[in-house]
Amino acid sequence: MSKYGDLIKKARETEPENQTTRNTEDQTSGLPESEPELEQMVNLCVKVPISQRRYWMSKAKEQGITVTSVIVEALTQKFGEPDNQKARKP
Repeated sequence: MSKYGDLIKKARETEPENQTTRNTEDQTSGLPESEPELEQMVNLCVKVPISQRRYWMSKAKEQGITVTSVIVEALTQKFGEPDNQKARKP
């Protein structure tokens, strides 16, 4: 067994006296219940010259925003959003 294997095994077998087990079935996630499920996020790859990328990244950092939010905003302005879907705001 590994160096800490016995210690880990022992910790898993016994429950510490100062900790109690909680029933997670009756707990809520803390999110508002009325919020609909959000769609899975995926990558959108765009090849750009490295000098432009550096410039855009530094400008975004100066303004405290992400390049992702700028790209999503530009695409939404240009094409809009699908009628049947809600996009997650980055």
